[in-house]
Amino acid sequence: MLEEIFIQLVSKYRSNRKANTALWENIAKKYNSKLRYYHNIRHLEQINSQLLLVKDKINNWDVVLFSLFYHDYVYSVLITNNEGKSAREAVKVMTELDVANKDIKACRAMILATKGHYVSETSDVNYFTDADLSILGQPWERYDTYRKNVRKEYNIYPNSVYNKGRVKVLNELANMPRLYKMEPFFSMYETQAKENMRKEIELLSNSLP
Repeated sequence: MLEEIFIQLVSKYRSNRKANTALWENIAKKYNSKLRYYHNIRHLEQINSQLLLVKDKINNWDVVLFSLFYHDYVYSVLITNNEGKSAREAVKVMTELDVANKDIKACRAMILATKGHYVSETSDVNYFTDADLSILGQPWERYDTYRKNVRKEYNIYPNSVYNKGRVKVLNELANMPRLYKMEPFFSMYETQAKENMRKEIELLSNSLP
């Protein structure tokens, strides 16, 4: 499904099927890495399913789709600028496809926004970051699987290091006045997300030194 969506997207800008397929193969290779337990193809499918709920409210669907496919193109637990490197790849590809400069800039901003998930003046950005965080508002059983998969991605770090860093991130998110900026995400997920995060914080804090 995602492959078809991507090929249809880039085919609007370039008719070279072989080259377009090569772009998809690069994306699939990145997201199917054996080191990715959460930030993988299933993560993209989750975001896509959420974005479809608000598609009629999105102003530039193409920009949102480019952001979807490239926002975690670069993902390594060893670096802190994954979003910046992913955005650069999106800019490179969109430039090659001769996408309008304003759309390239919009995509870059959308990808960079996933680093802090703060409120944006642009509604499309808010919808995208809300969809990116939608996993946090799922029932505990699904959230529990998510948090365990994230831990696997950071398995090079001992609990003493990981737990402290994870608690810091979760506290920052849980203490936001509004985690989800837009409807229907706020109504659907806000309460459950904050309950889930507080539960994980408690679990991690109990095992801190």
